[in-house]
Amino acid sequence: MSLPRSVAAHRDAVVELLSGPAANTATEQFPLLEALGKVLAVDLHAPLSLPPFANSQMDGFAVNSADIPDDGAKLRVAAPVPAGAAPEPLKPGFAAPIMTGAMIPEGADAVVPIERALPSTFPNPEAEDVDVLLPATTPGTYVRHIGSDIGEGDLALPAGTFLGPAQLGLLAALGLTSAEVRKPMRVLLVTTGDEVLEPGQSLTPGKIYDSNGTLLEASMRQSGLDVVRTGISDDDPARLRAVLNRHVASEDGQHRVDLIVTTGGVSKGAYEVVRQAMAGQHVDFLPVAMQPGGPQGIGRFEGVPFLGFPGNPVSCLVSYEMFLRPALSQIHGVPAPRPVQRARLVEPLHSPEGKHQVRRGTVLPDGSVRMEGGAGSHLVHALARSNALVHIPSDVTELAEGSEVEVWML
Repeated sequence: MSLPRSVAAHRDAVVELLSGPAANTATEQFPLLEALGKVLAVDLHAPLSLPPFANSQMDGFAVNSADIPDDGAKLRVAAPVPAGAAPEPLKPGFAAPIMTGAMIPEGADAVVPIERALPSTFPNPEAEDVDVLLPATTPGTYVRHIGSDIGEGDLALPAGTFLGPAQLGLLAALGLTSAEVRKPMRVLLVTTGDEVLEPGQSLTPGKIYDSNGTLLEASMRQSGLDVVRTGISDDDPARLRAVLNRHVASEDGQHRVDLIVTTGGVSKGAYEVVRQAMAGQHVDFLPVAMQPGGPQGIGRFEGVPFLGFPGNPVSCLVSYEMFLRPALSQIHGVPAPRPVQRARLVEPLHSPEGKHQVRRGTVLPDGSVRMEGGAGSHLVHALARSNALVHIPSDVTELAEGSEVEVWML
């Protein structure tokens, strides 16, 4: 009997499965706000410079620094320069009142802030022959130069950039109205089990409601995936194969989905429908040294990448968080990795030898973490109360109260 695969090795295997020439490379064009949370598909070069013209960093007076000696000088006040206007060139010996963001007039090379002027107020625009006393300044003072943020033709964002508010703001500043993004990976999600019913149906003895479908679809959609759901598949391998075949290949022979994920039916029992349905396919079912979520399936069904997760709800979600979500982050740039921090246990903890245990917990305001429920893989209520996954490495069996552990914030 082979030893269980380590968590790290299985995560690497998932990355390898989802990478390579078959990885999804299709792109789509989206309006900026609809591109939020997606990944830029191409290198984006600036179509113009930012700022597109030299402008004032302050409210003050635009001047030619050569007009002001070291001990200051009185300059004649020129016509004011409001933001959005194209000003007249600045004449020698004049200072132009200028607003923040307004265009620096030709002939000016610096701005003296209004509070350093005497008087320290702008004159009435209707007044004539008004002077202002200004101190000496150096060229470039309080001037935002053209292209000082980014120059025309420079790389604005590389392909693979996650498009958040700041990135979309940059695209808008560059005058762009849309972005070319990577088309989301399309995932076929199949829940299996004779005992499983859709929520809303009448619950008869021996039956349970399906939570896995909702848990995983919500997680996948939150991660930017395009999810295709089938109805719950029973424990007939032939019917499950028929469901998969119906969703995998289109009439032109192209794959209709990029990944298949199933829940349940991957252990070593007599009625493990997913294992039976994958007979003859390039799929391995193996133990991973993790609790919960030890039994895993990985490979290809009719050439399409396949991941088989266990059927218990917590095992199912932990499998997604430990393997599929990090692989998506590494390959596609989304979703963002879970924030990782350290927290102190409020209680002692036991973990099985040789297994990476993942417990549910709540990180408290004081930096400590409280366990929610036990180690069982069926504790959905405890999962719903949690805000973190608590990690206990495979070589650790006992932790005392106050011990530090790694937590992934949910």
